[in-house]
Amino acid sequence: MVPYRAIRGFAHRFFRPVRKGRSVAVFAAVGAAVALGGMPAQAEPAQVIDHPIPSVGCVRSAPVPPGTSQTRTIVSGGITRSYLLHVPQDYRPLKPTSLVLSFHGHGRTSEYQEELSGFSATDAVAVYPLGLVGTDGETAWQGAPYSAAADDVLFTSDLLNELQREFCVDPTRIYAAGKSNGGGFTGVLACQLSGRIAAFAPVSGAFYPEGGACEPQRPAPILDFHGTADTTIPYDGNPEKGLPPLPDWMAGWAERNHCADQPVVRDEANGVQVSRWLGCDRGSDVVHYRIDGLGHDWPSTQPNPDSDQPAVLDATPIIMQFFAQHRLR
Repeated sequence: MVPYRAIRGFAHRFFRPVRKGRSVAVFAAVGAAVALGGMPAQAEPAQVIDHPIPSVGCVRSAPVPPGTSQTRTIVSGGITRSYLLHVPQDYRPLKPTSLVLSFHGHGRTSEYQEELSGFSATDAVAVYPLGLVGTDGETAWQGAPYSAAADDVLFTSDLLNELQREFCVDPTRIYAAGKSNGGGFTGVLACQLSGRIAAFAPVSGAFYPEGGACEPQRPAPILDFHGTADTTIPYDGNPEKGLPPLPDWMAGWAERNHCADQPVVRDEANGVQVSRWLGCDRGSDVVHYRIDGLGHDWPSTQPNPDSDQPAVLDATPIIMQFFAQHRLR
């Protein structure tokens, strides 16, 4: 058993609250968590938590062996939900570790997304949640016209609560990425959980109007990838489905983050055009990769579950570099 004084000192060092005036609340939460053997029970009904909270899992051994992946469940909104969790090989208690949520596309699985995105090969705790079966009989995420009537934002919040009870997660370095419908849900999270998730990276994202109004609590760093040959979620949008042109969706985030009106555009020799909006509030970068000839794929220079044809770049290392540049503050 780790002495309370040591826990209190650890919490003060690593998990000072983002907003002023919360120190008493943070230490009270840690003390209650230690006394009860976990984080304080959620109030009923459960609520979405959109601010950093301390990770009391830093004082206990990980329930999943480092270097392995394990399927686990959690009850959220009265529904048993599933997710695949990978703990990095070098994970150690008392060492705050970044966490990446990676959301699969329409009809896909957690295992598919793990293989596709490759975050399990990084030094982050990698989490691959599983969407519920929607109206068309396929797995999906909130914000799509075919998704189930479930609160996936609450599920994400509850899942982070659970993971921070059991693992030493750095609450300033929690991130979200996703493919297609999962990319669209990553956009929903940017609108609704920007106070808790530090940066967002949709890939081939499906940004349906069903995602609702976007009023983020703080400027949200956005890194986006999309191919010009995507026929599933067209780069130029689909008015019949309410899908916006990608430049319009990016411009919306540049406006929310109070960036410069026009991006700085860099053309690379390999058919990649990178647009970067400057001057954004609180360093909330908005960056877009337009990839000529890429279909509805997660970009990779090696064949992956999306495509046997290699792309001209690897999205995952670029995403991880972007994430490393942003943390809640």
